[in-house]
Amino acid sequence: MSDQTNPAGDAAPDPDSDPGHYHLRLYVAGQTAKSVAAMANLRRFCEEHLAGRYDIEVIDLMKNPQLAAGDQILAIPTLVRRLPSPLKRIIGDLSNTEKVLVGLDIRTRDGRP
Repeated sequence: MSDQTNPAGDAAPDPDSDPGHYHLRLYVAGQTAKSVAAMANLRRFCEEHLAGRYDIEVIDLMKNPQLAAGDQILAIPTLVRRLPSPLKRIIGDLSNTEKVLVGLDIRTRDGRP
């Protein structure tokens, strides 16, 4: 077993154990207008509200349809917040920033919702 370390010799922080780190999974179906809009809106949203505290996994259900069952995906595009717990979902192109903030229970840097 090998531990990741930083140059100072300390164990590297595990993003999954950081309660301020967001693991987001976006389910799309090919390169449809809604899928492309959802990807662009999610990246913009994350840079504005979660800079340096997120990772995004995009799952194309046209290529891997079996992956929809794991997160119980019924519509696309769907964003799933896997971490921090609890799991949350938002369906749509993510164009409404306020809806995304509320849906993912994210607070801005100055503490406002």
